[in-house]
Amino acid sequence: MAAAVTAAAVSFPSKSSSLPSRTPLISPDRIFLKKVPVFYHGGRVAVSPIRAQVTTEAPAKVEKESKKQEEGIVVNKFKPKTPYIGRCLLNTKITGDDAPGETWHMVFSTEGEVPYKEGQSIGVIADGEDKNGKPHKLRLYSIASSALGDFGDSKTVSLCVKRLVYTNEQGEIVKGVCSNFLCDLKPGAEVKITGPVGKEMLMPKDPNATVIMLATGTGIAPFRSFLWKMFFEKHEDYKFNGLAWLFLGVPTSSSLLYKEEFEKMKEKYPENFRLDFAVSREQTNEKGEKMYIQTRMAEYAEELWELLKKDNTFVYMCGLKGMEKGIDDIMDSLAARDGIDWQEYKRQLKRSEQWNVEVY
Repeated sequence: MAAAVTAAAVSFPSKSSSLPSRTPLISPDRIFLKKVPVFYHGGRVAVSPIRAQVTTEAPAKVEKESKKQEEGIVVNKFKPKTPYIGRCLLNTKITGDDAPGETWHMVFSTEGEVPYKEGQSIGVIADGEDKNGKPHKLRLYSIASSALGDFGDSKTVSLCVKRLVYTNEQGEIVKGVCSNFLCDLKPGAEVKITGPVGKEMLMPKDPNATVIMLATGTGIAPFRSFLWKMFFEKHEDYKFNGLAWLFLGVPTSSSLLYKEEFEKMKEKYPENFRLDFAVSREQTNEKGEKMYIQTRMAEYAEELWELLKKDNTFVYMCGLKGMEKGIDDIMDSLAARDGIDWQEYKRQLKRSEQWNVEVY
């Protein structure tokens, strides 16, 4: 059970330096001899031919125990034909006026009917119809609030949404249907919600884990939900004692999302929370290169690589797809220096639920 929110702001053995061989255990063929009766024929003992029966028995299936907080998780309680009708309680722009694009933080009422976990998503169906006269298709958004919600009563869900507006090849201004619907919502307006969905981004069970979070723009949403649970709430069955390390990449400082919240967490828990921003249009590294999220991470490459060798380090990545390659490039060279193939090692991390990616 969880107590009220305390802030009001909106093993397997350690991995060695070389990859362990993980040969699957296959049950050997077992040979059973079929017993047959002995009988007499013409005064002599006659034995009927013995046939060897070869039976291959599959090993007993062992249920893999997840390292994530999956207990009590609910999926697809509400579907497009039967959505939950919530109401907008709050909708506020959280980027500066000079930021390249608008991002809004919004809170919807659920009355506890949409039970979700940190790291899940919900679907939203915009009002109106498409050009074919059919209801708009749902759009999925990562939830930006902890399971308790921004108000601490488990009766709300929050989103972090960027308004999509662009110019097409014909020079026409195009507005994303669902993002503009959401960013324009007024308090009291109804919204059709589906879900919740997703297990990829669930938090680790281990309260002593190292949790490395890599976000670009609105990809910060699931990590805000993690961090509220870790640092802004008190729970009877969960107290975070590990290390949470957030890397957030944005184009301008006026695009930094939830900056004050994260700085407050860092101030209160300096031993448990590290915070690094990468502002690409305003910051550069020592070589004069633009500061993208992978550029910032490169400054801590050795430390990050050492953390990735530990069984209780979990990496979560959410946001623009392009950042994944940049991070791979950093790790490739570090792994190779230790005689390790990074891509194979990353597959091993994924199998053990330590490398979690949700990019678009």
